[in-house]
Amino acid sequence: MTIVFYLSMAVAIIAALLVVTRQNVVHALLYLVVALLAIALAFFALGAPFAAALEVIIYAGAIMVLFIFAIMTLGLRPRAGASDSLGLVVEVWLSPALLSLLLVAELIYVLASSPDGFTGRLLPDPKQVGIALLGPYLLAIELASMLLTAGVVGAYHLGRPRSPEASPQTRPRSQVSQAGEATAAPATHPGGTT
Repeated sequence: MTIVFYLSMAVAIIAALLVVTRQNVVHALLYLVVALLAIALAFFALGAPFAAALEVIIYAGAIMVLFIFAIMTLGLRPRAGASDSLGLVVEVWLSPALLSLLLVAELIYVLASSPDGFTGRLLPDPKQVGIALLGPYLLAIELASMLLTAGVVGAYHLGRPRSPEASPQTRPRSQVSQAGEATAAPATHPGGTT
């Protein structure tokens, strides 16, 4: 089990480095999913299958869907150009696929090597998890929910359409030049000419 843990953490570190170095946001998200799956396998190898399941369901599932939704909302789509050839697409998908196959091989090894098909530890009861989360960790959960709420408000303000009257940068040039000419006209004194 120790070799599986170290191997999955090596995959997680490699995938995390590839997340940071990718210029295309969608490719970075692909490597982030691989890194989260590797962390889930590390939890599973340590004997925490519930934490591994939560890692897959919440982070690799729901949070990635939110990231993709934010990319679609903010319009951060990859640029289509001459660099999008078949060879580049294969290179982009080959590395995450190989890392994922390595994780699947590790998972098969862990499941085949344990006598009961699991890591030998009992799964926690959902009632125990609820009592633990809403007992001593209530303040941390409330702070995390406030942080997520702030993230939703920030995403709304980044993604909302701007009205033309909002700022001079969003107005057409004709309106900006007319407004600039109106303010640049010489002012007359109340008692006579300038």
